[in-house]
Amino acid sequence: MKPLFVPVLAGLLLALPLPASAVCSGCSCSVSTAAVAFGAYSPLSGSPGLATGNVSMRCTTTLGLLIDYSIDLDKGSNSTSFSPRKMASGSYRLNYDLYISAAYGSIWGDNTSGTSRITGSATLNLLSATTVNSTVYGRIPAGQNFVPPGFYNDAVVVTITYN
Repeated sequence: MKPLFVPVLAGLLLALPLPASAVCSGCSCSVSTAAVAFGAYSPLSGSPGLATGNVSMRCTTTLGLLIDYSIDLDKGSNSTSFSPRKMASGSYRLNYDLYISAAYGSIWGDNTSGTSRITGSATLNLLSATTVNSTVYGRIPAGQNFVPPGFYNDAVVVTITYN
């Protein structure tokens, strides 16, 4: 009888309309990223530079089955605003933006200053980790002929909040 008790209890918890904070006891989440790699910038290109990256949230739990989460991106290390963010090569700055979708309509930030954040809920498995992947859509506006060609970079901090 004892081996059957755990699956029945888990089935009952799935059906209960509890808030995530009450359901997610013992949650542990981590984040990893894949860079938005634009490659070398050419100021002579008439097209915007496009690239994608990824934010991956991996969560485990000892009891909970559901968590709510949000994923924020900061302004980056070279900018004072979310749009445009700036990549650097020496003293040169190249404008770019990060978006939450391939439509390039909403700047991914921290839900302030007109930006959006990724939010959702994830069902956690009791016996294995659950991974949520979110694509980061990057865009460099064309026509920035005030900077030389080359490689530019920035460091953007990812913050995940969950309960």
